Amino acid sequence: MTTQGFAEGQFVNKPPLFDGEDYNYWKTRMKFFLQGYDYQLWTITEEVDQIVLNPREEWTDNDKKMFSQNSKAKNLICCALTRSEFNRISTCKSTKEMWDKLMLTYEETYKVKETRIDILVTQYEKF
Repeated sequence: MTTQGFAEGQFVNKPPLFDGEDYNYWKTRMKFFLQGYDYQLWTITEEVDQIVLNPREEWTDNDKKMFSQNSKAKNLICCALTRSEFNRISTCKSTKEMWDKLMLTYEETYKVKETRIDILVTQYEKF
């Protein structure tokens, strides 16, 4: 919905909305959003699978911090997804797992399409 030149998901304090279309655009915008919000959140999204394995009664201050950061990043990603996209990743335990699942789902689909197009173009040219 466009209101006064702004489309939904294009505000500074709101993560970009992903509805299953144009994943590469969303991925880049989401990366910038997470980095701007808290660079550590982007680091755990891309590089570190932060899951606290200790029982809650035995958590250290570091475990609490890791859990909190993972929860913040998961929340931001979930807020950026439509219901159908959220359903794909709702069972993931960590932010990295969520990010990787989205990447696998959408980047692999794009690569498969590109490969099929290349094959069809080659077949057409040979014909």
